[in-house]
Amino acid sequence: MSRALLIVDVQNDFTEGGALAVSGGDAVARGVSAFLRDHAADYDVIVASRDWHDGTGDNGGHFAAEPDFVDTWPVHCVSGTEGAAYDPLLETAAVTHHVFKGQGRPAYSMFEGVTEDGQTAAAILSAHGVVAADVVGIATDHCVRASALDAIAHGVHVRILTDLVAGVGADSSAAALAELAHAGAELVGEGAAPGAGGTAPDGDGAA
Repeated sequence: MSRALLIVDVQNDFTEGGALAVSGGDAVARGVSAFLRDHAADYDVIVASRDWHDGTGDNGGHFAAEPDFVDTWPVHCVSGTEGAAYDPLLETAAVTHHVFKGQGRPAYSMFEGVTEDGQTAAAILSAHGVVAADVVGIATDHCVRASALDAIAHGVHVRILTDLVAGVGADSSAAALAELAHAGAELVGEGAAPGAGGTAPDGDGAA
């Protein structure tokens, strides 16, 4: 049985000091790095995604001068900029595939992106026979939610490591985790070893 770790959008613009900073983003980057040091060898595939928006235009209506923070957003994660880079606290040496998403259009799920050689996350998981995936990253209520739902739709058993995600809002993050659990995801603390089951501790897991 092949297992994947999906690391969603742990980027400078989504961590403290960024254009769309999420409280607890740096802690997620630090925590994922510590988790990888202990558990990278337990995964057959480690896929990390990044928003990688065009520097010109509104990226299909994704950027707006007066964003509503639901469907439109301030400029963020423009390709090649420091804001689009991985948070420096995230150690990426163990990552096997890097996915770029939102190139000229809105994209929340890593399954909407591609690697530099054109592979989708779905193709990567299929090629490696992945049947189970752990999901970590930012933001619980947006790109983590969308990526996990797409993984489930792809037929993968998903676990959300609730200590290794951070969300924009507490209520929206709790709702996202409840939706994911209803869709079949397991909610577990990051202390659980890959392959171990369990339920989330009290709390929504979002900083």
